[in-house]
Amino acid sequence: VQLEESGGGLVQAGGSLRLSCTASGGIASINAMAWYRQAPGKQRELVARIFSDGSTSYADSVKGRFTTSINNADKTGYLQMSSLRPEDTGMYYCNMEITRWLRLPDTYWGQGTQVTVSS
Repeated sequence: VQLEESGGGLVQAGGSLRLSCTASGGIASINAMAWYRQAPGKQRELVARIFSDGSTSYADSVKGRFTTSINNADKTGYLQMSSLRPEDTGMYYCNMEITRWLRLPDTYWGQGTQVTVSS
């Protein structure tokens, strides 16, 4: 299984970006997806999570500004980020729990995509 991320970039404060994470490789189902970010010198933190029943959860710092979703037909997850702030700057990673055909579920990581928000 491979997860390919895209959508990062440089944006001014108040702007928006949409990150994508596409899974490939014998996938039967995506059970859950999470987005993490890591700023320089800081620990990786959980930003958003979505489960197969559609339920979501968000870090307090992004509630009301970020929205996560999954398109299971395309095996792609999204993180829509609005009203971006300089403190949202960091490397963003997607994480998926995936069930492969005839296999038990396992967790996979994307390669990361950089988000930089200028003030």
